[in-house]
Amino acid sequence: MTSISQQLIGEEAMVAFGAVLGKACQQQQVVVFLEGDLGMGKTTLSRGVLQSYGHKGAVKSPTYTLVEPYEFDGAQVYHFDLYRLGDPEELEYMGIRDYFSDDKTLCLVEWAEKGEMFLPTADIVVRIKLITGGRDVTVSANTPTGKGVLSQLQL
Repeated sequence: MTSISQQLIGEEAMVAFGAVLGKACQQQQVVVFLEGDLGMGKTTLSRGVLQSYGHKGAVKSPTYTLVEPYEFDGAQVYHFDLYRLGDPEELEYMGIRDYFSDDKTLCLVEWAEKGEMFLPTADIVVRIKLITGGRDVTVSANTPTGKGVLSQLQL
């Protein structure tokens, strides 16, 4: 199985799904690309992921800062939003490779296509599409790490 789909109705369902995904990613290095149009719930899903690590505060999309770091006991989560990236080469100047170098780091990347030449291969790709009354979420694995995460998702 290299992908699974789930229909989610409402914000709470998206946060809960993010929490399940976050738990499956813990204790390893994982790169997750979040795909979907504006307003599809990528940041809402990220909130659930961060809550699974123990985050209690607000989660905002790092649209202007490009990355928002979160530190937990022995783990880092970096939430990227590349929507406003002017030139993919800007990622090289900000030291993008350093964010993907720790073995207990989760990197959530929104709008990854805007920086594709400077980003590593995603272990997991989450595609969010609008459906009547909610969202259709498809999770695909691109690597052995991604397949391991996918096998842990209990939907």
